[in-house]
Amino acid sequence: MRNLLLTLALMGFAAPVWAVELMMVEQHGCEWCERWDEEISHIYPKTAEGKFAPLRRENIRRLPADIELSSSPVFTPTFILVDDGRELGRIEGYPGEDFFWPLLERLLRENTSFVGS
Repeated sequence: MRNLLLTLALMGFAAPVWAVELMMVEQHGCEWCERWDEEISHIYPKTAEGKFAPLRRENIRRLPADIELSSSPVFTPTFILVDDGRELGRIEGYPGEDFFWPLLERLLRENTSFVGS
């Protein structure tokens, strides 16, 4: 089995490994988190941004130990771009759908190899 997996990986058939994630830091009762859910969450995974940086949701009171943050988030939602367990940048707050996408695209372009659609 191990040899089969190695052979498939060498042939390019291995499943993709996501290194870049967009971590959404949220909390129960957050009005802006709910608004993001209503406006963006259903389409995010279908976008070039969502495919490049899949969403990972975390509670602000229980942040994961496997992420090296530049500072603790203060506001919810905070969107933190993470690569290999290290913060690359963030968007604090949700400015609405019209502003979110350009901010996210800039964050991705400035910190990763993202080229967009």
